Amino acid sequence: MANLIPVAKTVGSNKMVPTISIPYPLGDPSTSKEEQWKLRYHRVGVALDALTLDTKEQTVFSVKI
Repeated sequence: MANLIPVAKTVGSNKMVPTISIPYPLGDPSTSKEEQWKLRYHRVGVALDALTLDTKEQTVFSVKI
């Protein structure tokens, strides 16, 4: 999980899941707790799925929320 995808690509990460921002990678304090939970649940789920996949090249996994 990375909030600076271009930097993650430069250093050679092969699996990348975009996060929200530097101070709040998995949340947005301006939203409700329910919205934050949905966002975190979704992104962590995408990251866990990414870990199970066999990738040979750099991949940025898409997130919907």
